Amino acid sequence: MELAGFPYLSAILLSCVVGLLVILFVPRERETLVKWVSLAFSGIALALSIYVYCSYDKSQGGLQFVEKLLWVEPLGIHYFNGADGFNLPLILLTGIVHFTGVLTMWELRGRVKEFFAFAFVLVLGVFGFFMSMDLFFLFIWFDVSLFPMYPLIAIWGTTRKEYGALKLFLHVLAGSALVLPGIIYLAVASGLQTFDIPALMQPGVLAPGQQRFAFILFYLGFGILAGVWPFHTWSPVGHVAAPTSVSMIHAGVLMKVGAFGILRVAIFLCPIGWEYWSPVMAVLATIGILYGVFVGLTQTDLKYVVAFSSVSHMGIVGLGLSTVTAEGLNGAVFQMFAHGIMTALLFSSLGYIYDKTHTKLMPDLGGMSKVMPVASGYFIVAALAGMGVPGFASFWAEVTVFISALKVYPALGVLAICALVLSALYMLRVVQRTFYGQRNENYAHLPDVSFGLGLPRMILVAVMVLFGLFPGLMLDLIQTAVVPFMGGLSK
Repeated sequence: MELAGFPYLSAILLSCVVGLLVILFVPRERETLVKWVSLAFSGIALALSIYVYCSYDKSQGGLQFVEKLLWVEPLGIHYFNGADGFNLPLILLTGIVHFTGVLTMWELRGRVKEFFAFAFVLVLGVFGFFMSMDLFFLFIWFDVSLFPMYPLIAIWGTTRKEYGALKLFLHVLAGSALVLPGIIYLAVASGLQTFDIPALMQPGVLAPGQQRFAFILFYLGFGILAGVWPFHTWSPVGHVAAPTSVSMIHAGVLMKVGAFGILRVAIFLCPIGWEYWSPVMAVLATIGILYGVFVGLTQTDLKYVVAFSSVSHMGIVGLGLSTVTAEGLNGAVFQMFAHGIMTALLFSSLGYIYDKTHTKLMPDLGGMSKVMPVASGYFIVAALAGMGVPGFASFWAEVTVFISALKVYPALGVLAICALVLSALYMLRVVQRTFYGQRNENYAHLPDVSFGLGLPRMILVAVMVLFGLFPGLMLDLIQTAVVPFMGGLSK
């Protein structure tokens, strides 16, 4: 057994488990109490995430806050958690999005208990996935994070919710069906009788051919959840059908589970396969960037606009990972965090407007900034962040990825940058058609967002600006993991 002081990472998981149990024991009719319990325990998870993020010793680097306990000795399975520069940004992201998601759904009525119970199960799986350093537990957490999405969308969603939930479920199930054989193959081919990721990372454990085969299994399996083109089709439908906070978690966090799986499993354990398949990754990522932009231009439903924008921005993550460079990895991980905050704000802001107007169609809206100036302002700020405007976290992430892409894949880098310009144009079009122009008098009486309901949006804006003005807070941390990892590959 190995335990580094207080088990902060397990405490984050425990806060979700205890929160879930308390919710289950609260009477169904006590809806307000359920919300306060959810807020309290999501707040505890967020506070612990912030503490771990801020307490990480950058001068030492490496894996910290390690918790390792032998679980099943004959199979070499360990309960093994750890934090490094790769997963700490995503642990923090999950804490922020979960907490703000609870606040965003404060006006939810009907089956509140069940909704927040499923949400805690989902977030428990996401936290566990990001911090696990054992392949067996990583797969368990992966599945735990996926299955609650079906009831959350099918029961509380809108706009073809049953279709959206089923399509999402079948796609992620297909991804899971590829990941599991890959994990078993690695464990057997290594001959080490362990699922320990650091042990499997040792040079010479897997032959080049084995790495190339395993890498493509993991890339496809996790890539489905990451929205890699052409396996992205579940994502826009799922975004549109999901209720607001689930859209926030879906786009803000769950898609990062797929991208992080590619990084932590495929790239870490199969670096030769990474280099071999990187040109294919770059092409698919660039197509995804362009596809998301051009399809987004044709949409009139605001949620579809944001959904295809999300597909495009996740392509930037894929492009960064495909460069096989330190700069590309830096930008990709930063983009995961920045995109998660930005899309959470977009869906949170859009959710309030939809709750009041009961429409997401741009032709039905117009002049909303005259009716709801504060609520409109939050969406516009998120749209500016999505355009890559300096001063927001996404600017630094995208610049880092594009610089790296231009060095490694000049033609693809130019195409990606052109797509970013086009995405700025279509987001400006969305802002102009929805929030300016002639006001729809049918909505003239609607209330603007209050301070309490606006609090989650304020938090998300503050986070985007904080890391936009001080990118070193994120990049310096990521660098502590990127440098030794890339240095190990060059030996």
